[in-house]
Amino acid sequence: MKPALRIALVAALAAALAALAWWRPLHERIFGPSSPAGSIVLSGNVEAHESVLSFSNVQGTITRLPFDEGRSVAAGQVLARIDDRVYRQQLDIDEAAAQVAASQLQVAHGNLRAQDATLASDRADLSQKRGDLRRARAQMAAGAMSRQAADQAATADAQSAAALSRDGALRRVAADNVELAAANFDAARQKVAMDRLNLGYTVLRAPVSGVLAVREAELGELAGPGVAIYTLDDLDHVWVRCYLNEQDLGHVRLGEAAQVRADGVPGHVWAARVSFVSPQAEFTPKTVETRAERVTLVYRLRVDVDNARHLLLPGMPVEVTLARLAVK
Repeated sequence: MKPALRIALVAALAAALAALAWWRPLHERIFGPSSPAGSIVLSGNVEAHESVLSFSNVQGTITRLPFDEGRSVAAGQVLARIDDRVYRQQLDIDEAAAQVAASQLQVAHGNLRAQDATLASDRADLSQKRGDLRRARAQMAAGAMSRQAADQAATADAQSAAALSRDGALRRVAADNVELAAANFDAARQKVAMDRLNLGYTVLRAPVSGVLAVREAELGELAGPGVAIYTLDDLDHVWVRCYLNEQDLGHVRLGEAAQVRADGVPGHVWAARVSFVSPQAEFTPKTVETRAERVTLVYRLRVDVDNARHLLLPGMPVEVTLARLAVK
């Protein structure tokens, strides 16, 4: 080989090696370093359950709104209040009405007891009048009593029976009044319970622990059902949305254990699990950069993460490491 050709080949090889040395860091900056042997490493972003919080069944002017965006809150913590004077007044009115209904029920029960006592007296009186009538008829048959006296005994018996029938009807009316008063009292109590429930709705509390991602209201604004006050991210239930290249699909299983790392928390590894593998391929989103060479079609993965310490926040970029399983 001529010296000039040998020099040209050496120069070309050196240029190729230099280009490769330049290309590998650039490739790794774009797509990430190559995955370790026997594993699949994906890039993704943390997502969380989001709850749009608003007042339920009530409306009023916002009087308290203590937190701004980005504040961590605990479950049950008060996030907002509205003016509750109208609801408190309605509760007072209905509690007074319930007391009246309770008194009416007591009166109805008293009337029923009085009617029961009257019926007992009527039965005793009728029993006596029936005895008098039997004796009067026996004495009249023996000639010891006049017919007029016997007729008077019969009249007294009939009057006593009529009184028993009348008071029996009044007793049934008294029983109906008790049922009506009881129904009114129950309705009054239910109204008071609804008033207390509505009064409780004037306070907006955090349903779960999390971070207030968005504050959508201000003091003095009118709040009501459907009017968003805060958007709350549930940090106890976060996951990573990432995308898997088509050629790696057969090496990943639903329920497979995974590890999650974040540049923002160096040295920490989160335990995770593959909870969803999309059955349909989709085009690579423009915002997604896979760690391997990009392909046209990818499959969306959801990886649930144990975030007990709330270190992972929505939107945070992370890396997910999966074992490359054998194809079945």
